[in-house]
Amino acid sequence: MNALEEIKEKINEHESFLKDRFKVKSIGIFGSYLRGEQDDKSDIDILVEFSDTIDLFEFIRLENFLSEILDRKVDLVMKDTLKPRIKERILEDAVYI
Repeated sequence: MNALEEIKEKINEHESFLKDRFKVKSIGIFGSYLRGEQDDKSDIDILVEFSDTIDLFEFIRLENFLSEILDRKVDLVMKDTLKPRIKERILEDAVYI
């Protein structure tokens, strides 16, 4: 199993918890792990969309939770806060789980 498949599997194992606890509507992966270009120093770039508003503390808790279950630093990005100059590329490349 490759790294991307392992990430998908681990996130899928916690799908209900992510939806119930953190109001996750959709979650996707982009960046080096998606392209298979990661190395030992790479973080996992995750794109998230919420079904309801969450505060900064919940966002940080989610980022920490994902880092814990994936055993790697996660860079969590909200879909609706992407900067216009990179938004299109990220949305085209992202693979949703």
